[in-house]
Amino acid sequence: MSLSIHDSGLRAVADKVLAGERLSFEDGVLLDERADLHLLGQLANFVRERKNGNFAFYNTNIHLNPTNVCVYRCRFCAFRADLKDEKAYTFTDDMLRERVLEGRAAGATEIHVVGGLHHKKSFDWYLDVVRIIHETCPEVHIKAWTPVEISWFSFITKKPLQWILEQMIHAGLGSMPGGGAEIFDEEVRRQICEHKADSDVWFDVHRTAHQLGLRSNATMLYGHIEQARHRIDHLIRLRTLQDETSGFQTFIPLAFHPENTELSTLKKADGVFDLRMVALSRLMLDNFDHIKAYWIMLGQQTAQLALSYGADDVDGTVVHELIYHDAGAKTPEGMTVEQLHRLIHEAGRIPVERDTLYRKVIRTGRDWTVGEPLKTTRV
Repeated sequence: MSLSIHDSGLRAVADKVLAGERLSFEDGVLLDERADLHLLGQLANFVRERKNGNFAFYNTNIHLNPTNVCVYRCRFCAFRADLKDEKAYTFTDDMLRERVLEGRAAGATEIHVVGGLHHKKSFDWYLDVVRIIHETCPEVHIKAWTPVEISWFSFITKKPLQWILEQMIHAGLGSMPGGGAEIFDEEVRRQICEHKADSDVWFDVHRTAHQLGLRSNATMLYGHIEQARHRIDHLIRLRTLQDETSGFQTFIPLAFHPENTELSTLKKADGVFDLRMVALSRLMLDNFDHIKAYWIMLGQQTAQLALSYGADDVDGTVVHELIYHDAGAKTPEGMTVEQLHRLIHEAGRIPVERDTLYRKVIRTGRDWTVGEPLKTTRV
């Protein structure tokens, strides 16, 4: 790769990337603060191609947010509601079944479940959400509950994290999403989500899940009050746990949407910032196989561009997403498979449908089987 770099510090970091060497905290901060978007994109695309060739992955999925009633009052959240709010809602068992059958009829292989922490609902209610989904469509993979929710279940039952996760697995849980990470630095967390599960809890839940054989994702919320050092610290902490467990599947950088939140005076991250975070994530997380450009948050055009800035996954068809739309996202709630294919082809990539565990999906109409896990190159 031919690179024109006049900054000696950036040149040294670029040489490490090209040689497949791990970047340090200092390297990451330097890239975040001083590298231009073009350089970040060149380096991240080099790593992406080395890991995943020219493929771009997607899945056919639906989202389920079973309640928006939440005991926490995170300043960045536009989704939550108090019990007596006009917008408050809670799914019944029949509503759960209807949503799952709707997704299965559309060919969904995954249902993604996260929601509020309803202080009037017992752990058994949350357990039944998973059980009802699994009993209704046992072939659909259930990706459910962030560490914030798992920690809440542990609190209300006075049971250890392992017990909570074992009950969920027995009910049909297949993997976990990566939400609730926000920014791990405690100073930042105190300002944006003071009473939420702290970073130690987040890591304890994922470590325990990985030990039990559950795969999970990881996220970072950027574009609020954090700085470069907080972002790089966040990524390195994730990389360290991945060294230990190899349990993370993909990383999803998430832009903060200030609209309808207590931080609405902040300026929303623009497309350049979004692409920088995708690229930076790909460069720092050398032991993560996949970086996702979550199109419902980024928008379709930025997600498409992100496939040249380190991302190799665009998430999925995503029907009935509420959390980002309550925060002002203007994107559609879903895309068809044909639209996803067009988005990926226009970016010069080859679309590959995968299931939640990154196995190739082989389709016959709305029915499917899965092949072997898709191979990536560890660098």
